[in-house]
Amino acid sequence: MTNLPLPHIPENRPYVIGLSGGTGSGKTTIAETIVEQVGPGRVALIAHDAYYRHRPDLTYEERAAVNYDHPDSLETPLLLTHLTELASGKPVAAPVYDFTRHLRRTQTVAVFPRPVILLEGILILADADLRRAMDLKVFVDTDPDIRALRRVERDIRERGRSFESVVRQYRATVRPMHLQFVEPSKRYADLIIPEGYNREAVGTLLTMVREAAYRTVPGSDDG
Repeated sequence: MTNLPLPHIPENRPYVIGLSGGTGSGKTTIAETIVEQVGPGRVALIAHDAYYRHRPDLTYEERAAVNYDHPDSLETPLLLTHLTELASGKPVAAPVYDFTRHLRRTQTVAVFPRPVILLEGILILADADLRRAMDLKVFVDTDPDIRALRRVERDIRERGRSFESVVRQYRATVRPMHLQFVEPSKRYADLIIPEGYNREAVGTLLTMVREAAYRTVPGSDDG
């Protein structure tokens, strides 16, 4: 995979990379590794799941019952607007989602234009409009049993869920939506990273990111 030719890198706008994969696949770890090694001054990281729809009109119980693994649960048009603004050199106010309450927080996070925009999420390759906005599409392919265990650990530790609620959600929506939307989207990937964190594949991706990151892009020095 190290011989994979580098794709054309545009000179006048950010290079947009989509990093997808099933829940618990390791894509967040890879995304954070890229930002750490290349630098936050060169790479802007945006998580698709920060764009879950804000539904204060629903009770907590109703919000908890929403199918968060379906594309309709995400405000993707807002994300596309933000990508367009970043590409034109403008900073954006990205939402912050509170997974313990199933609501957006009142505060936002400023995301500044960078030479590379790294977009991470389970459903980003399932959306045609998002795919068209990407210059490179990556899928992290990890065994289902490993992903399921990671999901259980994360939701209990970070999101205050019970073991029973995590298992119930996994059976009701996570696995069916993975099979319907996430797994089929793998065919759109330009690069597949096997085994969750394959050093050779991640190294290839880092080479691509570094080449794209060290360019001069209008607005990339803001912030």
